[in-house]
Amino acid sequence: MAHLLGGESLTVQFATRTVLDGVTLGLEEGDRIGIVGRNGDGKSTLMRLLAQRQSPDEGRVTLRGNVQVGYLDQTDVLDGDLTVGEAIVGDAADHEWASNPKVREVMGGLVGEVDWHANVHSLSGGQKRRVALAKLLIGDDDVIMLDEPTNHLDVEGVAWLARHLKTRWRANEGAFVVVTHDRWFLDEVCTRTWEVHDGIVDPFDGGYAAYVLARAERDRSASVMESKRVQLVKKELAWLRRGAPARTAKPKFRIEAANELISDVPEPRDSVSLSKMATARLGKDVLDLEDVTLSYATADDGAKPLLDNITLRLAPGERLGLVGVNGSGKTTLLKLLNGQVQPSKGTLKRGKTVQTAVLTQEVDELDDVLDMRVVEVIEREKRSFAVGGKDMTAGQLVEQLGFTKDKQWTRVSELSGGERRRLQLLRLLVGEPNVLMLDEPTNDLDTDTLAAVEDVLDGWPGTLVVVSHDRYLLERVTDRQMALLGDGKIRDLPGGVDQYLQLREAALSGKPASSGPAAAAGGTGGTQPKTGPSEAEKREARKGLGRIERQLGKLTAQEEKLNTQMEANVGNHELLTGLNRKLQGLATDREALEEEWMRASDTLA
Repeated sequence: MAHLLGGESLTVQFATRTVLDGVTLGLEEGDRIGIVGRNGDGKSTLMRLLAQRQSPDEGRVTLRGNVQVGYLDQTDVLDGDLTVGEAIVGDAADHEWASNPKVREVMGGLVGEVDWHANVHSLSGGQKRRVALAKLLIGDDDVIMLDEPTNHLDVEGVAWLARHLKTRWRANEGAFVVVTHDRWFLDEVCTRTWEVHDGIVDPFDGGYAAYVLARAERDRSASVMESKRVQLVKKELAWLRRGAPARTAKPKFRIEAANELISDVPEPRDSVSLSKMATARLGKDVLDLEDVTLSYATADDGAKPLLDNITLRLAPGERLGLVGVNGSGKTTLLKLLNGQVQPSKGTLKRGKTVQTAVLTQEVDELDDVLDMRVVEVIEREKRSFAVGGKDMTAGQLVEQLGFTKDKQWTRVSELSGGERRRLQLLRLLVGEPNVLMLDEPTNDLDTDTLAAVEDVLDGWPGTLVVVSHDRYLLERVTDRQMALLGDGKIRDLPGGVDQYLQLREAALSGKPASSGPAAAAGGTGGTQPKTGPSEAEKREARKGLGRIERQLGKLTAQEEKLNTQMEANVGNHELLTGLNRKLQGLATDREALEEEWMRASDTLA
């Protein structure tokens, strides 16, 4: 592979702190690299150096003669007075760019629903991000560097960008480097990972899942298994190994070492135990929205429903994830559940012992404590806190979410955006709510902090509702997903985020929404209008659902038995290989059954 660019002995210092200390690395054609690390450890600094947008204190960056580098800044750098069209293609005439299929693909994928003639300053944060991405991606750069490209993008935007990057070049052509906290995105598009920490850069083969496995193996070899950081890595590893086994196929090191490493790690959540605890605290009734409609005024003095006759019942200990298009009412739905907004029609029933807390997308809720120190903010609320069956002091809880002993005495006004986000969540938790609602909780958090937040949520016994475009987080901390599709309705997603994307793709292509998953699974359709399933078809679908659910229950029991056997036979390589092969076969059977379940469910929808 041909060399594209490289950094030699790169050193950067801020005041008395060394961010990068003599780092040497290179970028070759075909490289697909994700950069991870804690906030403030130098991820964006490294990218700016390689893009020659910042000069190192020592060392140098060299580029092959004619290499062109495109760069997406983390902040908004667009000229707000330009129209969307001018910001993307400049003065080029329509026929100049419209004749290029690559440009048309980028335009359709990113800005197809954005007003071409609107001024940039009038756009939302997500729309500005799409315009900036489109401006970059229509170019012919040899190397693309993306600093937090998924910020402000919804689930569809993230999925589209992943598809584009995977197909933009042939396997051994071009290269990109991406800094992001979106772990699904890292797994989907990256074949190598650079971890920036303590002034150095450690390279790993594979995306995020492979990086977690390799880092755990590295730490095990270094005899640091008992450190707090490794315990979080082990827990993350256990989830990756058991919850998404296909992701661990990329690493090249011995799978038996990974099995040995997690043999003593419990499941991430004890759902039965959590449910019992939550029921004791909450009772049987939590929050129920019944036949709720919420309308907003239109320009012609009319009213349009944002939420149209929806019913949603939250059970004790339920962990619900919400996805949806921008403007579909996700944040409004949280406000309805919290009693901040009253419906135009319908009712909200609230259990007598329910105590809610909402993590909003803003951090101005900390404005009243800017002069206080981190630990003082928590101690003012409560001095001890029960999490995961253990009593913790405020200082211990603060430390668990990444505030070192020194950092605990930092004033809130001096914290970074990610640190404020952590403190915002902690402040809610110490109030001991039994219903916690999180609105885009991953904003400004690095991957290590996200793992720490998830660790806290794993041991939290109440009802959880999460709105997020981060599909890794949704799959990690919630057990059920629902979608708001922009039509005022809310819909269950037994197939998770993948089913949501199928539904959206079907809606945008003009197909009936109910045919999305079925079509994706190989269904066909004629030109005649669909009149709906017959009663006989519905009866067969109901029977099918019962049969499939029984089969899924048996599969779950078989998977649990195999996992137990694998944990009990660490070191028996031959047996582990056979057991793992059986587990993969069950995973294939499960996928087929779930697709069949979705088709039957759509018949009854």
